[in-house]
Amino acid sequence: MIVVTAGSLQILLVRPDGKSTDDAMGRRPGVSSRNDAMIADAGRSRRADIDVRVAQVYREEWARIVAGLTRRCGDLGLAEEMAAEAFASAVERWPAEGVPPNPGGWITTTAYRKAIDRLRRESSRDAKQREALMLHDPEPPEPTGAIDDDRLRLLFTCCHPALSLEGRVALTLRVVAGLTLEEIARAFLMQESAVRQRITRAKSKIKTAQIPYQVPAPEDLRVRIDGVLAVLYLVFNEGYFASGSEMPALRSELTTEAIRLTRLVRELLPDDAEVAGILALMLLSEARSPARITAKGELMRLDEQDRGLWNRELIDEGLSLLDRLRGAVPGRYTLLAQINAVHAAAVDAEHTDWQRIVELYEQLERVDPSPVVTLGKAVAIAERDSPQQALVIVESLRDALADFHGLHVTRAELLRAAGRPADAMDAYDRAISLASNDAEIAHLTRRRDEIAVPLVPGPSGTTSNGESR
Repeated sequence: MIVVTAGSLQILLVRPDGKSTDDAMGRRPGVSSRNDAMIADAGRSRRADIDVRVAQVYREEWARIVAGLTRRCGDLGLAEEMAAEAFASAVERWPAEGVPPNPGGWITTTAYRKAIDRLRRESSRDAKQREALMLHDPEPPEPTGAIDDDRLRLLFTCCHPALSLEGRVALTLRVVAGLTLEEIARAFLMQESAVRQRITRAKSKIKTAQIPYQVPAPEDLRVRIDGVLAVLYLVFNEGYFASGSEMPALRSELTTEAIRLTRLVRELLPDDAEVAGILALMLLSEARSPARITAKGELMRLDEQDRGLWNRELIDEGLSLLDRLRGAVPGRYTLLAQINAVHAAAVDAEHTDWQRIVELYEQLERVDPSPVVTLGKAVAIAERDSPQQALVIVESLRDALADFHGLHVTRAELLRAAGRPADAMDAYDRAISLASNDAEIAHLTRRRDEIAVPLVPGPSGTTSNGESR
């Protein structure tokens, strides 16, 4: 049995013949038990190294491999399945054969061959036609531009208007971004089983409706752009603030890919303000990455970050994009970018223009009302006015955001700043129980433990929810 999940790799190492992978490596008869133990230890170490390498290749190459296979065989489901089988083969063979010089190429070739074998075993005319197409183009040329980018095509295929918006987002996060069902469920604040159903229905719709694998014509782009931008934003956020234990706190492969795809979308829609706005948002957020994690792996609060480490080139590009949007009616992503621009413009936390941030959040509430947006406004009000005023707002959100860890983080910081350490301690405990990012858990644990010493109300600049996004 082999289990492969996107974004992270989980493989039960059992061979098709029923033997475990360790059995396949073998214990030689006649060797002493001590040597057996040494061999077993070496085997386990090698296995662990291989698993780490396969997982890395999976995170970095999954979307590209699936996209390329989808183009060549015309079947998203088959492409996913064969890619997964190819990764399973890597887990089986690389311990004995070694990691190849080009792991992604090895996976691609193996998946391609498995797809051909599968199609040859099928008797349908469609299968034969797909096999002929694949054999006719065994080594396709590299993409040359936005229209020819495989992952962009896959993105628009998954965001076809025939699918529900929820289905588009879930499917694209799974297939294009390579996120696990667990990670997607966290993004949607819903159960994994519901996410799985959405993805299954979306795949079925693509197949039955024969949705083409292509970037749509210019006149059709506007119909799909909302879903595309929602997906790109969620992909970026998963990389910027990764969920799941034993995952890197920052997943640069996701933020980099989200920015790359957003740049391509902007080439297709150069006059779309929200496309420019979301690109600015990503750039301004990504600029802070070098300062967001301490050497010990703990999340660094925005007011504690060394702003000298921020990437000025990305900041300048993001600010330039926003400057060109002056006069346009701002949408959700543009407003979020403007909030980040206020932070980027401040020389330090004390000089942050919190009045402007409150105003931007109030605009955002009108454009895209949600409890999470109101929570962000509460953080800004705490900085502009007082933690007590912000707490009134936060307490009103507790039912709507009962299982959202960000609410409890914000509440803990506000209670702490308001001089209520016992209540803050309880809120930290709840936030820690709901958090999934190891770097944030380390940060919250330290903050909670600090309240063992009685505190006085903190000064302005100390209530921010880790970061203001």
